[in-house]
Amino acid sequence: MSGAAMMERPAQQTDRVENKPAKVEAFVGLFDEVPVRDLIANLDTKVETFEVAGRIFPLTLNNADEAPNCYICCPTCAYVDYAMDETRNFAGHPLLQRALNALIGVCAPLVRASGLDHQAQVNNWLYSTNPVPLLDRPAAASLRADLTGRFPDRAIVVRSLNDIADPATIAALKAEGFRMLAARQIYIFADRSAAPAMTRDMKRDRARLGATPFERVGNGDFTEADYARAEILYNMLYLDKYTPLNPHYTARYIAEMHRRGIIGLAGLRRPGGDLVAVTGLFENGGTLTQPIVGYDTALPVADGLYRMMMAMAQDHATARGLFFNMSAGAADFKRRRGAVAAIEYNAVYAGHLPLRRRLAIRVMETVLALVGIPLLRRFEL
Repeated sequence: MSGAAMMERPAQQTDRVENKPAKVEAFVGLFDEVPVRDLIANLDTKVETFEVAGRIFPLTLNNADEAPNCYICCPTCAYVDYAMDETRNFAGHPLLQRALNALIGVCAPLVRASGLDHQAQVNNWLYSTNPVPLLDRPAAASLRADLTGRFPDRAIVVRSLNDIADPATIAALKAEGFRMLAARQIYIFADRSAAPAMTRDMKRDRARLGATPFERVGNGDFTEADYARAEILYNMLYLDKYTPLNPHYTARYIAEMHRRGIIGLAGLRRPGGDLVAVTGLFENGGTLTQPIVGYDTALPVADGLYRMMMAMAQDHATARGLFFNMSAGAADFKRRRGAVAAIEYNAVYAGHLPLRRRLAIRVMETVLALVGIPLLRRFEL
């Protein structure tokens, strides 16, 4: 077969994401009933249902004047504020840290010129990771035509695409004029059609889980007090230890998402007492993500709370034969537990927008490909 013919062959992709209409409608209905800030305290957005080519999606609409906003709806926050915050990881390499800060500062006007904060985002479940249903080229073309017709002044965005899960969708979107903006490096615990080989660290995690003095809390065991405690535990990890730029999920959000069957919950508690660790599991078709993790960071690291939450999620994926997207962060930890790295992309369509915005997005794509991706791979960001 010729090289040209091989290039024309469509990428293979299993359709692992379902987006059940009832689940999408339950999600959108929540935001119709409750103000956004009561659910995610640092977010402004409008949530709608969007249907195309027999598929249903949650759609978020954001205006540029709503920035600063949470990064899940605001590329300026993702590519500038969050990136700047991440340079704290290089405190031991001050020259590199200063160079990265300078690079981000130089690129900030470019990101703002792109106008990407004024967007319509397809398949936005308002998590850091939003697995995308398979889109072929006709579906991508219909999506582009529909949304550019309805929103002629907005960039069209699809987040959370990666080469392992989404090769055919990426190819279809690129063929229809979408630009691929590298976002971060994520980790995939791939198909669980058979019991995975246990690494040494996975065995240790499960031994810890079997011997822990804390009680396991199942999906049906959560109380009102547990929802409030889950917010506190999430905040301890994602807002206090990591960065306040992460989504501020409230107790009401966790409770409503759980009650409506959108996420499952699991955790650990002191015997007869409070939760000490919690995780939220989002199962969509054959794919699992873990959008909520929290634990009492005041307890000794030797208690292994984070390790046990990750082990519970991996066991959930294995038991159900799910493809587990473990998202970003804790790179070495996830590699030691059988996950493999992939670059995640934001797909952006801007062909209907003014030339200035199109050029800024094109330059962003080039800079991220030539500089961003090597940095992500080298430092496992």
